[in-house]
Amino acid sequence: MGGNDQTIPPAAGSGLHGDVLDGLGTLITSGALSTGAVLRGEQLERRFGVSRSVVREAIRVLESMGLVTSRRRVGVTVAPRTAWNLFDPHVIRWRLAGADRAELLGSLGDLRRGVEPVAAALAARNATPAQCGVLTGAVMRMAVHGRAGESRDYLQADVLFHRTLLEASGNEMLRALTDVVTEVLRGRTQHGLMPAVPEGAAIRRHADVAEAVQSGDAEAAERAMRDIVDEATTAMLTPPPAEPPAPPPGPAHHNNHQADAH
Repeated sequence: MGGNDQTIPPAAGSGLHGDVLDGLGTLITSGALSTGAVLRGEQLERRFGVSRSVVREAIRVLESMGLVTSRRRVGVTVAPRTAWNLFDPHVIRWRLAGADRAELLGSLGDLRRGVEPVAAALAARNATPAQCGVLTGAVMRMAVHGRAGESRDYLQADVLFHRTLLEASGNEMLRALTDVVTEVLRGRTQHGLMPAVPEGAAIRRHADVAEAVQSGDAEAAERAMRDIVDEATTAMLTPPPAEPPAPPPGPAHHNNHQADAH
């Protein structure tokens, strides 16, 4: 990983292009723009208040993600979900902001169960001393920022841990899923699916993985990583407990003392 601490991918774009891309991506993934809907450049220019070149660039990026198709005489149309690149971090981000968040979280949890425990076992065999140091350091930062309730810094450390683990597996196919896992962790924080103060047990499980990887214990690393994914997925899919209703106001205190008659 080196000294680069930019562990969270940037938003889909910046400025006008990013606004149009995020706006259209959200409309398509939410179903507000249904499959087969025709996107006309002039209408999009008016809707977003941007130039034709900005719209064209946004459409080009959406087409690369499989969200739209462009054909002569037909124009730009919304593609079916089966054509989308579901692993694209931006597509995941947009879908997590939509109504099917729970369904997506379930699918991503299944994916993580099949990937990260295996990556942990491989990391126990293949991790370099430098990668072991990054894992241990990330856990220490998680503990410090978790106790302080610093969610942004905690997220950075958590992302660093999981990205490093996938890279330490030595498997390029697993390493290619780092941005997918990053979006899950990022979305969990962004959408309020994380406790304000992370549980100590969760941090301890990360420490167990780091220790097992460093000691070369593949079985222990896989088991601890599976516990992390299971706990995280269950927590994200479990609605937070309802807050107790506010107590009714106490009885009003009236001044019942009447003035003495004279």
